[in-house]
Amino acid sequence: MDTLLVITTLPDAETARVLAAKLVEQRVAACVNILAPCHSVFRWEGKIEDAEEVPLLIKTSAARYAALEEAIRAYHPYELPEIVAVRIDKGLPDYLLWVAASTAPQ
Repeated sequence: MDTLLVITTLPDAETARVLAAKLVEQRVAACVNILAPCHSVFRWEGKIEDAEEVPLLIKTSAARYAALEEAIRAYHPYELPEIVAVRIDKGLPDYLLWVAASTAPQ
């Protein structure tokens, strides 16, 4: 079982809900947590930007990461979306099995 936590941010709650639903429907994510808006400060095209964004925590299997990344890029409104994956070393075994089963292609 190789499970990942993937993080991305969206510009608003509605866009976040739409993307989350698509990822789960396509079985590239087992679960997506839509968090409260946060404030992001970053450099973009030579300028310091300040934006409110909605973070997503996406649980998936390593085997489905490429398809997940492709889906995020296809539906994400940003030119360069944040997509960061963190390997999950430990977790409730039954939960990790559920993630694997929920993301297995049918």
